[in-house]
Amino acid sequence: MPELKIAQNQVDQGELQIQVIAKNAGSPIRNAKITISYSGDPESALEEVSTDDSGMSQQLSLAAPPLEYSMESGEMQPYAEYTIEVTAEGYRPVNISGIEVMSGQISLQEVRMDPEEASENMTDNIVIPAHTLYAEYPPKIAESEIKPVSETGEIVLSRVVIPEYVVVHDGAPSDPTAREYYIRYRDYIKNVASSEIYATWPDATIRANVLAIMSFTLNRVYTEWYRNQGYAFTITSSTAYDQKFMYGRNVFASISAVVDEMFQNYLSRPNVRQPILTQYCDGQRVTCSNWLSQWGSKYLGDQNYSAIEILRYYYGNNMFINTAQEVSGVPASWPGMDLTIGATGDKVRQIQEQLARISRSYPAIPAVSADGIFGPATRAAVEKFQQVFGLPVTGVIDYRTWYKISEIYVAVTRMAELV
Repeated sequence: MPELKIAQNQVDQGELQIQVIAKNAGSPIRNAKITISYSGDPESALEEVSTDDSGMSQQLSLAAPPLEYSMESGEMQPYAEYTIEVTAEGYRPVNISGIEVMSGQISLQEVRMDPEEASENMTDNIVIPAHTLYAEYPPKIAESEIKPVSETGEIVLSRVVIPEYVVVHDGAPSDPTAREYYIRYRDYIKNVASSEIYATWPDATIRANVLAIMSFTLNRVYTEWYRNQGYAFTITSSTAYDQKFMYGRNVFASISAVVDEMFQNYLSRPNVRQPILTQYCDGQRVTCSNWLSQWGSKYLGDQNYSAIEILRYYYGNNMFINTAQEVSGVPASWPGMDLTIGATGDKVRQIQEQLARISRSYPAIPAVSADGIFGPATRAAVEKFQQVFGLPVTGVIDYRTWYKISEIYVAVTRMAELV
């Protein structure tokens, strides 16, 4: 009885929410049917739900292992694994297994569906590998944390820019059979962080690890490390060379929120222009001197160390947090102040225009007139947008909300142009 055996170890609860999107249009898929089961017993459905007008399922409470499994290194798997089967009229079915649900955490699973077309009998199957802290992966091959700047002009960026996308080579650099994925930068960081640390850890620990992951990634971007070796990608998914990216995996809401708050940051040393290649290890199976220890950072977080204190504990006291001044792929950067009732001007008008366009794809969000005045109607639209996309519902356009509106606006307009 595999289902009984699984259930006996699942004494806590976690949450799972699923969003279903049309891959070719960037728009939500309404009335998609989702069947949820344990990955260890996929034939026994636990629940069946449908998506709403925003392509969202309800937030489902599911059994998860005890919290303490993720708070100390050990052999017990600290997350439950679930499988979903998603069907929608006119789209190819999708099956995702290995979705991780942890005690007290909200797990977010995005499902992108292709049109059915001629492949009506095919199913897209995604299998999420085991978490890097639970399974064994190759340890990182040590590199210099600062790359030499060649006088031949190999370094093409004069300043640190947050890219819109990174190209992930899903294997070792020299593997010609590995697939490559164009992934939005923030989505990539959320994916790696959800694959490499536990969402149950202290907030300061999560922030320290996210900063290390972002700085490592931006070093690869800034130095064009792989392109200067003749490859056509930004970074790999191999833990021996880079960081673990798992195509199609779920991310955790707590990690997602930290990334949305900090995605313009990276780590610097004095008089060094490039982001530091902040290498790390798990600190249990593999130990590493002068690198961040993931489990060690967890225990420092337990002792109320701040994120920068954790980072300096491992990388030295001359490490500091820097901010990129440019973000690619957004209509405009955040104005530097919150927009709320009574605000006026071009920034308000711009956000109203974006919300109006988004509402055509997400009809639950009321359309607003672009008059440049932040009144009750604009506040209502912002509140609904925040509710749909899992942000704190304040009705205020803060940093996270500004860039989330920009992200969704770019997605729906760009996809519409391609159709």
